[in-house]
Amino acid sequence: MDLFQGIQECYSCCICWMIGLNAWRRAGRLMLYEKSFEKAFDKVPHRRLISKLQSYKINHVLIEWIGDFLKARKFRVKVNGGYSGWQNVMSGIPQGSMLGPLLFLIYINDLMECCDESYVYVFADDAKVYRHIQCPDDCKLLQ
Repeated sequence: MDLFQGIQECYSCCICWMIGLNAWRRAGRLMLYEKSFEKAFDKVPHRRLISKLQSYKINHVLIEWIGDFLKARKFRVKVNGGYSGWQNVMSGIPQGSMLGPLLFLIYINDLMECCDESYVYVFADDAKVYRHIQCPDDCKLLQ
């Protein structure tokens, strides 16, 4: 039982809330867990993303290209007018790229698999998981 909206035209987090509100009105008792993946694009570990791409049997040449896209980035910080040395970026997807949202969706794609008997609504970097509560065990299953 799930709905994975991702990033689609004519969908928004408001639609996720309206769907959840309608479910609550029908079910009476509802338990909701809401998560905003704050700075989500910055926190995607490169190794884990590459591993997921491999598990989907994506062509190895394409995976190597994506790996280069992710790993060929460096950063440094400026403190009191001085700069630190350059460091490799170990996580995160470049924002503003066409590939970024797709890689993020691939990374969170298995979110639904861990939420049996619950409803999952995802829009961009927001996720809502809810479950109709009919007995105390239903609360435990969502947690």
